[in-house]
Amino acid sequence: MSERGFGSCARYIQRRGEIGRLGPHLAALGPSALVVIDPFIDSAYGALIDASLAEAGVKVQKIVFGGECWTGEVQRITSAAAGMLPASVVGIGGGKTLDTAKLVAQETGGRIVCVATVASTDAPTSGLAMRYHQDGSTDRPIFLPRNPDLVIVDPDVVVKAPVRFLIAGIGDALSTWIEARSNRDSRSKNYVGGGHGMPIAGMAIARACHEVLMRDAQGAVAAARLGVVTPAVENIIEANTLLSGLGFENCGCSAAHGIHNGLSILPGSHGKLHGEKVAFGTLCVLVLEDRPQSELDEIFGFCEALGLPTTLEAVGLGDASPEDLRRGAEAALVPGEATHATHAELTPETVLAAILAVDAMGRARLG
Repeated sequence: MSERGFGSCARYIQRRGEIGRLGPHLAALGPSALVVIDPFIDSAYGALIDASLAEAGVKVQKIVFGGECWTGEVQRITSAAAGMLPASVVGIGGGKTLDTAKLVAQETGGRIVCVATVASTDAPTSGLAMRYHQDGSTDRPIFLPRNPDLVIVDPDVVVKAPVRFLIAGIGDALSTWIEARSNRDSRSKNYVGGGHGMPIAGMAIARACHEVLMRDAQGAVAAARLGVVTPAVENIIEANTLLSGLGFENCGCSAAHGIHNGLSILPGSHGKLHGEKVAFGTLCVLVLEDRPQSELDEIFGFCEALGLPTTLEAVGLGDASPEDLRRGAEAALVPGEATHATHAELTPETVLAAILAVDAMGRARLG
């Protein structure tokens, strides 16, 4: 495309011990902050965070996140902060906490700070928030007028979280290059502003994300199981958070996320993490686009080595009826869904066939 656009967060800081150094970061953005925090993180790190903010002279209102990024939760937090007009709105926690903080910042006008305590999604850096319904099913993405002003990740905190979150982040990041390639081949617009052609920088970042995953994922997961930080862990945290975040926003998503969204209408999938379902959807993209068997074998093997889903049973849908799966395939193709950026013939039949084919291959390999 002759025109192109690039978007990113203003600043990304990944450093051990940074959870205890939030005060100076927030003070530089203004005198007050509305903090939206996961309850577990508040219990584990709240005192450390409070002390850092108090020492920096930041006036803080803290609200514990209710667990789901939906309209009611955004309204609850916005109402609780009425009259404060915080200089910044700070999300501290997982992807849904951060996305909720982004939406609250949009309502209050505060600057956006994302403090990621897990490396389970690429949500922290993006100017997009995924909104859900109260029951956990996907509502729709909300495109924001700007990206976060600051993203902070503390590897010491990330490795203390259940390793399942890190693996799910790898599953989400696994889609980055494969979906970027879909968008390149279909000449689709990215997610910057109203949508632009993808820049060379975006494609380079998406490819780098994939290379880091292939090289370092297994070593990082092994270290994270022990709760230790190694260079591989540091690299995977950056790949899951920064590289994947910049890659998907500047290149776009395709059927990996579209099929995730479609299958998420089925209650059986609600117990699975975003990146786990995206990993299954990534395999579906390879089938839809008729990629070489060697690539399918590589990605199947990668997922199997990490315990990422390769079957419908692994995404909670082993007992789903053919009718339910067809509803999921149809939901993946609603107007505006990311699936339409996939460089393939797209009908409910072809999407359903890809889902069933991946499931059959996955079961055969495991059997």
